[in-house]
Amino acid sequence: MELETLLVVAMFATFMGLLLLGFPVAWVLAGTGLLFALAGYVMVEQFDANLWFTWNGTIGVLDARLFGIMANELMVALPLFIFMGIMLDRSGIAERLMHSLVRALGPLRGGYALTVVIVGMLLAASTGIVGASVVLLGMLSIGPMLQANYNRSLAVGTACSVGTLGILVPPSIMLVLMADRLGTPSASVGKLFMAALLPGVMLGVMYVLYIVLLAWFKKDAAPAPEHKQAMDARAWLDVAMAVLPPLGLIGVVLGSIFNGIATTTEASAVGALGAMVLALCSRRLNWQVLRDSLYQTSRTTAFIFGIFIGATVFAAVLRGLGGDDVIRAAITGLPFGTTGVMLTILFITFLLGFFLDWVEITLIILPLVAPVVFSLGVEPVWFAVLFALCLQTSFLTPPVGFALFYIKGVCPPEITTQDIYRGVAPFICLQLLGLGLVFVFEPLATWLPAYVYGGQ
Repeated sequence: MELETLLVVAMFATFMGLLLLGFPVAWVLAGTGLLFALAGYVMVEQFDANLWFTWNGTIGVLDARLFGIMANELMVALPLFIFMGIMLDRSGIAERLMHSLVRALGPLRGGYALTVVIVGMLLAASTGIVGASVVLLGMLSIGPMLQANYNRSLAVGTACSVGTLGILVPPSIMLVLMADRLGTPSASVGKLFMAALLPGVMLGVMYVLYIVLLAWFKKDAAPAPEHKQAMDARAWLDVAMAVLPPLGLIGVVLGSIFNGIATTTEASAVGALGAMVLALCSRRLNWQVLRDSLYQTSRTTAFIFGIFIGATVFAAVLRGLGGDDVIRAAITGLPFGTTGVMLTILFITFLLGFFLDWVEITLIILPLVAPVVFSLGVEPVWFAVLFALCLQTSFLTPPVGFALFYIKGVCPPEITTQDIYRGVAPFICLQLLGLGLVFVFEPLATWLPAYVYGGQ
């Protein structure tokens, strides 16, 4: 094994080892990078190792790279979209949606679960914050579903899995980060938002079909309630008044991006202001809510940018040690064609999702494999959507599936960890089925952006 390959393997092994020991990921990334930068420097300067590594060419340029991250206008959209999601979470929109739709769909077999899917889809397109969506859906739906004698695994699995749609359905902070890391106009934020729209809706429809079929063939899994409320004009008006405000905000934010009226950053500012207006209209906006929203936004943004900085150090040193060449040689040396290479990358990404969060995978793995994949002639938007679909499973796969921890924190005591795992397993399979459909039918991801943007 050549020295470059040995150092790259050792670098990744050190990173995974320290992470599994429980150290914070941002510190592990930066610390591993600095440790191997020192090792590379000593090998070159003291032992004349056959490496192209230079201290000034890696650590010496970090200040310019970090300044470039902070000066990137696109990154301003991250805290604004996060604030938008948190403010909508506090505005009471989800509770109103849940209560009005339960009255409309509750009489149906599986109606409560279908309500959770619809509310989750609207939350996904409104907030994009997985933690908030999972917790909110869990608090609003698990108790009523258990009281309606729903299967425990179905109840908790539905709330947990639907909440993860927010990371895929635009506006999504994951797609913003992916567009920045890909660094190509062919996969801009607007194109990725447009490309993820159909797959995101497709997953929601697949969840609905699964629940309907399960309730039909297994009648005790999601029974119809014994006492049904009749729907009148007032009830349908409540449904419309609950659905229209978030739909209007979604239309304004995404429509302004897709029609070229506003940039992603400008649209995120409009979304943040719109979320405050909705909270004001629902009489939920006060100083305490505003302060808590700003505090949570600052914490989440600091967490992401901390990992961003650590990943920049890690990536700079990895490239300085020849990591790009090692990874390119490893991928192109696979005894498969382009399809086999793609499947291998997606499979590895799926496995990494068992141990890493989507942020680390997006910031570390995506920039390493994307140039190689693009050199094989793969369409950037299609690859980005496949990668995003694969990353979505990382929220549900143990032991580090964060959605599992979120939902466990709001579950009633009788819900066990085994119930949660059994509940999310079918939805993981549905996500992988959706990934397979997009892989086989590329237009599911590429048709809409090509239709809207043409050859731009």
